[in-house]
Amino acid sequence: MWFTDRRDAGRQLAARLGAVPDAVVVGLPRGGVPVAAEVARALGAPLDICVVRKLGVPVQPELGMGAIGEGGARVLDERIRLAARVTNAQLAEVERVERAELARRSARYRGGRPPVELSGRTVVVVDDGIATGSTAKAACRIVRQRGAARVVLAVPVAPAGWRDRLRGEADELVCVAEPADFLAIGSFYADFGQTTDAEVLDALLG
Repeated sequence: MWFTDRRDAGRQLAARLGAVPDAVVVGLPRGGVPVAAEVARALGAPLDICVVRKLGVPVQPELGMGAIGEGGARVLDERIRLAARVTNAQLAEVERVERAELARRSARYRGGRPPVELSGRTVVVVDDGIATGSTAKAACRIVRQRGAARVVLAVPVAPAGWRDRLRGEADELVCVAEPADFLAIGSFYADFGQTTDAEVLDALLG
C-alpha cells in the first residue's frame, strides 16, 4: 500500500514534482481531480479539468481499448481491441455511449465557466494512476491542442514500462511508484472509493 487516499497521493505527487513555474494543473475527472487539487495547492497553480472517457472492452469495461476527450480527441489501442475481438459495431456503440457521458460531464463540471487558458503555459496533467494509459494519452493531446507550451504527465502510480508507452505524449513523466507487480490502480490505495460529481465540483470551485 502506497497511499492512504487520493489526497495523500496528491501530496506525495506534489513533493515528487517540486517547483513548476507558470503551471496550470489539469485533473482527469473524476478520480484524478482530488489528486490534482492537492498538486495545484502545493504549486500555487490554477486547477482545471480535462474531461476524458475511457473506451472499455464490452465484456471487460475496466480494460481500456482507447479513449475520447474534449475537442474531438480520440486514441485507440488496436492491439487491445483486436486481442479482445471487439468488432467495429461494438466499438461504435461503446463510443456512442461514452460521447454522451463526455458531453454530460463537461457541461456538469464546467457549468458555463470557460476553461483556464493554457496557451504558452506548462500544463501538469494529473490522474490517480495509469493502467493502459489511453486516457492519459488523450488528455495530453487535448492540452497540446489548447496551446500548452510544455506538458508534464504526473501520476501517483503506474506499471513498470509505462514511460515507454507515453514518452512521446508528454515532455516530462513523473510518478511516485512504479511497481513491477501492478494489478490495478486501486490496489495501491487504502481508500479508493469512487469520486462523486459533487467532490469534483467542490475541488474546482474551492
